[in-house]
Amino acid sequence: MAQEYRIEKDSMGNVRVPEGSYYGAQTERAVQNFQISGLRFPRAFIRALGLIKKAAAETNRDLGILPGNLADAIIQAAEEVAGGRLDGEFVLDVFQTGSGTSTNMNANEVIANRAIEILGGRRGSKQVHPNDHVNLGQSSNDVTPTAIHLSALEEIEKRLLPAARSLEAGLAAKAGEFDDVVKIGRTHLQDAVPIRLGQEFSGYASQVAHSVQRIEGTRPHLAELAIGGTAVGTGLNCPQGFAEGVIRRLADWTGLPFVAAPNRFEALAARDAAVAASGALRTFAGSLMKIANDLRWLSSGPRCGIGEVLLPATQPGSSIMPGKVNPVIPEAVTMVAAQVMGNDATIVVAGQSGNFELNVMQPVIAYNLLQSIGLLANASRALQEKCIAGIQADKERCEQMIERSSAMITALVPKIGYDRAAAIAKEAYETGRTIREIVREKRLLEDEELNRVLSADRMTR
Repeated sequence: MAQEYRIEKDSMGNVRVPEGSYYGAQTERAVQNFQISGLRFPRAFIRALGLIKKAAAETNRDLGILPGNLADAIIQAAEEVAGGRLDGEFVLDVFQTGSGTSTNMNANEVIANRAIEILGGRRGSKQVHPNDHVNLGQSSNDVTPTAIHLSALEEIEKRLLPAARSLEAGLAAKAGEFDDVVKIGRTHLQDAVPIRLGQEFSGYASQVAHSVQRIEGTRPHLAELAIGGTAVGTGLNCPQGFAEGVIRRLADWTGLPFVAAPNRFEALAARDAAVAASGALRTFAGSLMKIANDLRWLSSGPRCGIGEVLLPATQPGSSIMPGKVNPVIPEAVTMVAAQVMGNDATIVVAGQSGNFELNVMQPVIAYNLLQSIGLLANASRALQEKCIAGIQADKERCEQMIERSSAMITALVPKIGYDRAAAIAKEAYETGRTIREIVREKRLLEDEELNRVLSADRMTR
């Protein structure tokens, strides 16, 4: 069946728009101009746009500058956008105009045409105008940064932080469970003095806890909204009381502490809050990379590697080696960490790409920041629920490894001196015997004293 079109008009002339679409002329131009990646803005960003447009319509109605019937229709349409009913109408590539104007107009046109339909009119008639009514009191230059902050903070608070806190609690629980499991420590991937497996896991829990604090520290800055700055930060064409009304509503609806940006020139020209948030996410990614790789090492083998912990078996590991089980969850987490680090590099470059009064890489900042938040939230939950919760310690293996380690000699240094201890360590390595056996043979300490000094548990306390 042939595609049917309607003719819509914008400031550049007539445009053929698919008959069944809610978007209009400017969106269709952008569809044709930006066929680059196939990447679309995520749900969280579209929700933020819907909430902003709803708050704007309510505020403009209450200020008496938007007729009630138009405002009510816009509010209903914006609610549908925020709720996801019209996601299929957001068809634009992330790589587009640097201010996000194309996607802001996409939202304006979809809401306007849906509002027209609600009022019984014909799509494209501009009975509800995308600029004069839906975009009243706004500019793409203040809407886009507002949507970035709103969507990022909402995703952090409602998805990422709960997942990260759950992971922290899971690691802390394992730290307690493994507190009596003494194992060999490792530095430079070489044997070191003993440590308790619980202590090792407490370090992981602390890493996550610190990342939670760093991410929470981005809250005050992401809570600052640019709305009301319009084109360059001066607020031209923004009615008195508009920004306050929009921000108050957004804070009420989301339960988040949104406030007006104290300096709207900074809020439009720079994306420093997003860059800082991405930096906190990158640090968390680094922590997850370290934890996941440690788990891979600790579970390696399991018979011919370190094998001190046993990870839950989640799926067969090989298409050719029967019975092989791989650490697939930690591996997935390391890939997420790598992606987040790459996203951060893009965000840093994009954040410095403001010229005078406007940053011109806002869409890619929004996309990468929201992707990083979502990836870290999902990876944290997967790591906790499918890996950490089911980890078991091989206590016998841990004890065997300690007894075989020449690093045990460290505890004897105060008794026999560094040089003699080093000679014994070398002999142990060359002969394959244990430190205990050699010291006992040389009668350097009585057995009772030797056993006390070489108590691995005592060394860790």
